[in-house]
Amino acid sequence: MVKKKFYVTTPIYYPSGKPHIGSVYTTIAADVLSRWYKLLGYEVFFLTGTDEHTKKVLVEADKNGKNVNNYLDEITKVFKKTFESLDINYDRFIRTSDEDHKKFVQYILNVINKKGDIYKGKYEGYYCNECEDYYTEREASKLICPIHGKNLEFLKEDSYFFKLSKYKDKLLDFYEKNPNFISPEYRRSEIINRVKEGLRDLSISRKDLNWGIEIPFDKEHRVYVWFDALNNYLTGVGVLNDKKLFKKFWPADLHIVGKDILWFHSVIWPAILISAGYKIPKKIYAHGWLTSNDKKIGKSLGNADDIEELIKKYGSDSIRYFLFKVIPFGEDGEYSEKNLIERNNELANKLGNLVSRVSSLVEKKGIEKSKNKLFKKSYLKKISWLIENLEFDKALNEIFAFVDICNEYIQKKKPWDTGDPENSLEFSGLQKIQNEKRLSEARKVLYELADSIKIIAILLWPFIPNTCEKIAKNFSFKIDYSEINKTISVKKIRKEENLFKRV
Repeated sequence: MVKKKFYVTTPIYYPSGKPHIGSVYTTIAADVLSRWYKLLGYEVFFLTGTDEHTKKVLVEADKNGKNVNNYLDEITKVFKKTFESLDINYDRFIRTSDEDHKKFVQYILNVINKKGDIYKGKYEGYYCNECEDYYTEREASKLICPIHGKNLEFLKEDSYFFKLSKYKDKLLDFYEKNPNFISPEYRRSEIINRVKEGLRDLSISRKDLNWGIEIPFDKEHRVYVWFDALNNYLTGVGVLNDKKLFKKFWPADLHIVGKDILWFHSVIWPAILISAGYKIPKKIYAHGWLTSNDKKIGKSLGNADDIEELIKKYGSDSIRYFLFKVIPFGEDGEYSEKNLIERNNELANKLGNLVSRVSSLVEKKGIEKSKNKLFKKSYLKKISWLIENLEFDKALNEIFAFVDICNEYIQKKKPWDTGDPENSLEFSGLQKIQNEKRLSEARKVLYELADSIKIIAILLWPFIPNTCEKIAKNFSFKIDYSEINKTISVKKIRKEENLFKRV
């Protein structure tokens, strides 16, 4: 039987500084989905990486007094270390300086050029160095970048252009036939309305730069960073050097992007793919921004907390949980360390307390197999649907509603109160029988709770993997979706230490 496949990507990040809470947001979301589909038995490929051919990198390397390649090698290690600290388990970390990527960008340029979709001309317009993009006066009426709040720079230069305008009708036709391509739904109408207004041809080269991939048919020009970057999604699954891998995973099932780069992914990218003869990805999902005082969190705005410091203080799982528990993924959400602390303590008070109490009571009282009346299979269908539709906050609410049910059940049933005699000689035969019955009932309650903890840990694993793997080890089960319907071992549960530190 052929396994189903799932290919998920993040945008690739500018390595012009360390990753921060905003940049890891998207990457953790992709990791959650990657882990979820692995749980369901899919073959998964998860791609992330760095976008290196940007002016910002040259500026940062110069600021640090380093050769640009040495700077990039060092900062890339920082990205990988941070992702590892957050239990992000990608399949490939791509760099746009990778040789296979440079070769493919030149290959696809030749293909599109031979098709007649590239021409040489002059470009002039208002440019934002932070966005690496031009803006019209209509898009930025005060000539200030609408995202970064910085003055736009007027540029005039020779450039090669991609005939994006040629693909207006084909794109509109594609959107109509594939209504789920752009998500959430309200962003779809924004893109369609902009495309209907008409498309400008895309400048895809910069002249007289010594950094970036050379245009194969004109060595004086380097490839525009966005044309270069978008093609990483093809390179990442072996478009040139691993045909088997490419055939298995392309087209991508999901590109997760920030709302500020949706245009590049939903308009420019599919037009390039149509021109070059490749299939278009199945879905682009644009999430909102993490904000601080209503401003987007980012390196250039200087309002991003140090992610490594946050990991040291609260642990990776508290950060992962916070990011998706309180903020609907498609919308903007306010970040504050205060909110992070509240979510950390929520984990301790709800999940941590439940696991600690049950494991401690099992150690004292024992456990006895029983039917788990707490869990209903209908929960699985709903949670699965919510995760697959990127409604992470609602999925977590459903799972933690079940955690609450378990906590209420243990309070109601009081499995610690069994009347166990310290000295059985003091009790009559009838009292002994009654106490044995109460003990048996308590053990069955503990079985239901232990089995429910197993289910909770499996469902939560995509979100807080480190914690769930600790629970699985102490409760002797595997993180495997099929385990949900299996009997939990009644002999191998060990007392669980506190999973979270209350702050």
